[in-house]
Amino acid sequence: MAAARPPEDPRPAAVTFITTEHFTLQGARASTISESTGRASMFLGAVSGGLVALGLIATASRVGTAFYAFGLVLLPTLTFVGFLTFERALQSGMEDLGYAHRIARLRSYYFDEAPELTSYLMSVPGPEPLRVLGLWAGRWQAFRTVAAMVAVITAVLGGSAAGLLIAVASDHSLALALVAGGVLALAALGTMMRLQQLAWERAASGPVSSNAPSEPQEACSANR
Repeated sequence: MAAARPPEDPRPAAVTFITTEHFTLQGARASTISESTGRASMFLGAVSGGLVALGLIATASRVGTAFYAFGLVLLPTLTFVGFLTFERALQSGMEDLGYAHRIARLRSYYFDEAPELTSYLMSVPGPEPLRVLGLWAGRWQAFRTVAAMVAVITAVLGGSAAGLLIAVASDHSLALALVAGGVLALAALGTMMRLQQLAWERAASGPVSSNAPSEPQEACSANR
């Protein structure tokens, strides 16, 4: 690494910019995480309040017409809100992933310009920086995200709405309602998890954008 180091130390302005950009990206990551958890909390609060209200209606009407009417309005509404929350949580997750990639690139600059820091800073090759940043922890990582949690709850809500509708249409056939609700819930969950996987693959394969002029880009490529 010492042989590849430029003959002169980097300009103070460049060092200041890189460190400022690093802290700015860390703050941006914190903002995306905060937004994801905030939206998920709002969604869970709406689901909790709606289910409590549905239980009160069931007690008051003894699972009568009012219960079915209220449930067929409430559950699809919560499902719709869940889909929107899932989409935004997934967008925030992709933004967080992009910020993490850019932070990893800045860390490589530190090691290139100051190799004497290698023994003091954690340095890992290839895609390993994402593991260090907590963005990948094995094949089940897809189910550990905020978007996946929202997807599971939304799928259950959608399946419950479909089961309730089938129960009303089939003269309260429990078996038919369970089968229809379960199939719809699994299909919805599979679709949302597939959308998340595709978003991850696009984010992982896409290049990190740069607004630098062409000449500095060529010089940077030559240094690599």
